[in-house]
Amino acid sequence: MLTLNLTTNYSSAHCFDELIDANGIPRPAARTLFECLARFPLAELDARRAEVDAAIMTMGITFTIYSEGSNIDRAMPFDIVPRVMGQREWRRVDAGLRQRLMALNLFINDLYNEQKIVKDGVFPIDVLAGSKNFRAQCKGHTPHFGVWAHICGTDLVRDKDGTIYVLEDNLRVPSGVSYMLENRMLMKRLFPELFEQCRILPVDDYTTRLYESLAALSPRRDERPMIAVLTPGIYNSAYFEHSYLAQQMGAMLVEGSDLVVGADDCVYMKTIDGLRRVDVIYRRIDDDFLDPDVFRPDSALGVRGLMRAWRRGKVGIANAPGAGVADDKVVYTYVPKIIRYYLGEDAILPNVPSYLCMNSKEREYVLANLDKLVVKPANESGGYGMLIGPRSTQAERDAMHSRISADPRNYMAQPTLTLSTAPTLIDGKLAPRHLDLRPFVLQSERMYVTNGGLTRVAMREGSLVVNSSQGGGSKDTWIVEEQR
Repeated sequence: MLTLNLTTNYSSAHCFDELIDANGIPRPAARTLFECLARFPLAELDARRAEVDAAIMTMGITFTIYSEGSNIDRAMPFDIVPRVMGQREWRRVDAGLRQRLMALNLFINDLYNEQKIVKDGVFPIDVLAGSKNFRAQCKGHTPHFGVWAHICGTDLVRDKDGTIYVLEDNLRVPSGVSYMLENRMLMKRLFPELFEQCRILPVDDYTTRLYESLAALSPRRDERPMIAVLTPGIYNSAYFEHSYLAQQMGAMLVEGSDLVVGADDCVYMKTIDGLRRVDVIYRRIDDDFLDPDVFRPDSALGVRGLMRAWRRGKVGIANAPGAGVADDKVVYTYVPKIIRYYLGEDAILPNVPSYLCMNSKEREYVLANLDKLVVKPANESGGYGMLIGPRSTQAERDAMHSRISADPRNYMAQPTLTLSTAPTLIDGKLAPRHLDLRPFVLQSERMYVTNGGLTRVAMREGSLVVNSSQGGGSKDTWIVEEQR
């Protein structure tokens, strides 16, 4: 009987491996997992994985790739070997995520009101002036609880020395949490035995916590609030997630044409029984498309008068318009200073060392070392517009040189990290694949951090790009109670 060859001939040279140490021994948090997996015949593992692949297609767990000339829906690649982290290590990550989002919300609220951090010289006025996501229409407003970014997806990576870094903050319309939840459901279906033997912290309460966070934003305190998930529609890459979260919360899934702002500045949903008031909107469209009266006049995705309704306290919006001012890879470099300014604390989770191209000396270094650095535009996502220097061509470096020179405020650079790996089942064998982790943090009346998050995996050998839009897949993420 052939069983999975777990550690023999497995090597993740020059990388920190999440599950297996340099001696080929499973790390303490992963030992029970490997003991269980070692008992499965390969044929049974293949059969169970085929069952899960079929379930993914049947359930429509897909994402859309825009870069291939048309909107192509693909099943999310899923690996059956979970990423495992011990609870003791996770406690520090949890504390760092809470600290970070608390400081960022204080920062956003300050920028739209007194701008003390600018006046005190901690945050440069030039960076604020060059922000593409600062919305002047939000100035002078403070939303409920002073919170602008209610849902944050923070990308974490681990370098070869084992240090966990924050790679970026996603504060506009972060996606991926539905895959985190579905991955857990699929693993329970695939390996119920593992959940009996491994003490895995749950993630199943996320949608309940999300509902509570959104409900707390309702302007009507004496009724069960009406919550709507505002989607761009079926052709959006994250439409599966929009519909999934709406269904799980018991919220309404709506498009802009389903809503109207009345003469009383309240938001209403059109129904066959007439208009029904909406208290909270979980929006999954960008600021530019929210309200054609205020932002892009050609937007067919938003709702006329929505900004007026929000500013007058007649509807809650998550994430709030303007929250993206902190979702900027140049602003990211100031987050340790932001934490120190507002909280009087050092950052628990460090940033990746970064170079700002708007600073002349740092720009000179970046331009001279494009072959060694990762260069990112300030406001792109999904891996688009990025240069990975060591894997780039001269033509790509020349093009990036021109873009940086033309608009230095829009670019920053970082050293190329040696991202950690984890065993991934490839053709019946375990092979190392690079990965990151996106935990999700909720903040409104209270704060909540997921136990783990979405682990994204670069399914191609040697690739450092984990985004689903660039060919990446995902794993279930286990935070486990260690044996005493």
